[in-house]
Amino acid sequence: MAPSFASVEDMRRRAKRRLPRAIFDYVDGGAGDDRGVRRNREAIERRLLKLRPLTNVSQRDMSVPLLGGHLPLPFLIGPTGLNGAIMPGGDVALALAAAKFGIPFVLSTASSMSIEDVARQVDGELWFQLYILNRDAARQFVDRALNAGYRTLVLTVDVPVGGRRDRDFRNGFGVPFQMTPRFALDCALHPGWALKQLRGGAPQLANLRRTGATDANSQALLMLRQMDGSFDWDDLKALRDRWPHRLIVKGLTDPADCARCFSLGVDAVVLSNHGGRQLEDVVAGFDMIDRIDVPEGKALLVDGGFRRGADIVKALALGAGAVMLGRATLYGLAAAGQAGVEQVIETLRLEIDNTLALIGCPNAAALGRDVLQD
Repeated sequence: MAPSFASVEDMRRRAKRRLPRAIFDYVDGGAGDDRGVRRNREAIERRLLKLRPLTNVSQRDMSVPLLGGHLPLPFLIGPTGLNGAIMPGGDVALALAAAKFGIPFVLSTASSMSIEDVARQVDGELWFQLYILNRDAARQFVDRALNAGYRTLVLTVDVPVGGRRDRDFRNGFGVPFQMTPRFALDCALHPGWALKQLRGGAPQLANLRRTGATDANSQALLMLRQMDGSFDWDDLKALRDRWPHRLIVKGLTDPADCARCFSLGVDAVVLSNHGGRQLEDVVAGFDMIDRIDVPEGKALLVDGGFRRGADIVKALALGAGAVMLGRATLYGLAAAGQAGVEQVIETLRLEIDNTLALIGCPNAAALGRDVLQD
């Protein structure tokens, strides 16, 4: 049984103890001095909620409408790369936890398990996140996701080049792992993690196996986010024409860019600065939520810095349709495997429920700016 944790921050502290420093810093860190990571949290923390007593909140509903369906909870697990570095089988553990609660899981192009393997092992709603590493690989990824049953494609557009992540640079983090004396000592000091890695095998970027790019150089390029920097609006339109199901664009912060995506037939956009991992001195997606006009039938999602149920309530009140989680569920994975991810989801569920009761809004779908302090 997983240990009991009071909060996502408890999970983070446990994750820091259980993981070698290089692995924890890869999960926890951002670009440069981590200013973007801190800004994401500060943006959410600045907004205050109103206590609204004398409202009937005896029954509460946390479900929200999204793209013609309903989410039982107003969040989902977003794409994160190289989850096998946290624990072997990490992608499936995340996906199974999401499926247990009926929320989507987004598999990253940079996942440690393949598109097909995850689909075979998980009976839940799976979305696939696409990086344009190169045009041929991207076409193969799209076809594979379609053939494996994925019906939502999430195109990440904020990585024409990789961010400068000081913590990764100092640690020499990369794929395959560089077994320096410092890293070897750190592994020895974290025997639980090291034994799991020895049994499961060193993490790889599994989706490259079927693209003709299995060499170490190609894996390094993907880890460094060395993408096709020529991908532009015309290419997005071509992808929209090619993909027959829901298409979401992730990595926007500007209202004009969001409007242009919607005009091209994109079904939803994700306000995101990549968790502060690309360029640290950019606006937090949270601060842009109420500046986006969302056409009927479309959706707006947001990620970056969400650690509490109240954080998610604030995003919904500003106009987001749902929140994508990133580090929060990775902390749970590192702390206690799939059970830890489930605890993160359950903790956030309880916190959202508690927040809705205290602000006098029994229905998450009805949240609006009236619950926010002016």
